[in-house]
Amino acid sequence: MNEPIENLPITAWAEEDRPREKLIKMGRQQLSDAELLAILIGIGNADENAVSLSRRLLSAVDNSLSRLGQLNLAEITRFKGIGQAKALSIIAALELGRRRRDTPPPKRPRITGSSDVYQYVLTFLQDIPHEEFWVLYLNRSNLVVKSELISKGGVAGTVVDTKIIFKAAIECLANAIILCHNHPSGNPKPSDPDLQITKKIREIGKIMEIPVLDHIICCDHDYYSFADQGLL
Repeated sequence: MNEPIENLPITAWAEEDRPREKLIKMGRQQLSDAELLAILIGIGNADENAVSLSRRLLSAVDNSLSRLGQLNLAEITRFKGIGQAKALSIIAALELGRRRRDTPPPKRPRITGSSDVYQYVLTFLQDIPHEEFWVLYLNRSNLVVKSELISKGGVAGTVVDTKIIFKAAIECLANAIILCHNHPSGNPKPSDPDLQITKKIREIGKIMEIPVLDHIICCDHDYYSFADQGLL
């Protein structure tokens, strides 16, 4: 693939070379620093496109993002083609990157039994007057990598779409799932529809090799575990 002409507008480049389209199709890891910076800048100037301008800006700081992050507004706007709005976008993006680096990753809860699930889901299922159906997605270490609201219903039930459950499981590469929903009545005993949907999801999970580890029915002061009762 030939190197794009530097003074040619990016819109005239082959689609696979344009930074935005490249990010969409190939992922952010495949873009150079200059290409990522060009997305922030948007457009270049009369003599160069955004990628060329980004390369010139990076070259001035020895291609060091750390040094670029040390430049102030006045220093960045000295570059032809970078006004205040573009400079502020660059400063804000680099500051977000710095804050992300300094922020510890959120602690993922580890599930070792039904009590762990109940304590976790009680934070968003307690004291609500309608039924909600949630799914916890676990990795191989039984850490919750994602929790998602699947459906919301009335006081007596809610509709569950299994396609949504397993689509999310595939997207987050879940190793297993745990089903959770609440009973506003305060009675955690499963209904016939609860038993039927659990069986249906469990069978699909077997086919998909994403097992259902438990189904917790949550009430404000009690819960029911399908796994504890030998129903899975």
